[in-house]
Amino acid sequence: MNARTEPAEEDAAMARPPLVREFLPVAGLFLVYKFGRLLATDHTHEAFRNAHRVWDLERAVRLPGEGAVQSLLLHGDTLVHLANTYYAAVHFPATAAFLVWLYLRRPGHYVWARRVLAAVTAAALVLHLAFPLAPPRMLAATGLVDTGRVYGPSVYGSPQTDQLSNQFAAMPSLHFGWALMVAIGLIVATRSHWRWLWLLHPLLTLVVIVGTANHYWLDSIVVAALLGGTLAAIRPTVHASAPGAQAVVPGKEARARDVPAQEPALVEAGR
Repeated sequence: MNARTEPAEEDAAMARPPLVREFLPVAGLFLVYKFGRLLATDHTHEAFRNAHRVWDLERAVRLPGEGAVQSLLLHGDTLVHLANTYYAAVHFPATAAFLVWLYLRRPGHYVWARRVLAAVTAAALVLHLAFPLAPPRMLAATGLVDTGRVYGPSVYGSPQTDQLSNQFAAMPSLHFGWALMVAIGLIVATRSHWRWLWLLHPLLTLVVIVGTANHYWLDSIVVAALLGGTLAAIRPTVHASAPGAQAVVPGKEARARDVPAQEPALVEAGR
């Protein structure tokens, strides 16, 4: 009888990383981000110059206007308020819940997902410093509404006084990059037929970040390319067996190799 290997069985053979050790890289990335926020305060003019360049490039390559998405959200105050709430409240909690669940239930997949997220985040921070970019809500040429400020809730204060976030870090969009990785990670780590519905999370995130004028289309395209390169370089350490594959119980594989194969003649004689 063939048995199907579930991700939980595969992960059971892998040790769960110590919790304290896992906290250090996350804390380190946060400190780097805060340091980047301090550096970005002196690049306001460059951030707006880059914003005009990105906006003009999108029009030159005929990307759809971000205003088309925002107009859908502005049909009602409730809809735009929900979009602002999603932008403010889902990004960090959803990613944290994803990592906690993997840590507890799929430790092998957790190590892979954490490495991918750390690599993408580090690469994004470098781009934030090398290419400061004002979001479309700050650029008058876009004609877009700052929905967070007008309808609420908003996670940002005035760019001149906000010391908690880098508002000139639109390129690339970690909102979209993290959401896409959460969906990919859950699809890889689970076997439910419904797991593909997790792709609705990055799709909804894309609509929200563009419709609220917090990001350009190019911000998501760039982070998707970064994530694709990272996934190609960092492969999962746990590989799920294909349906119908024989499950291997730890310890039995070695014993099976020690049992000599029966000669065809002896097999025939035993029938």
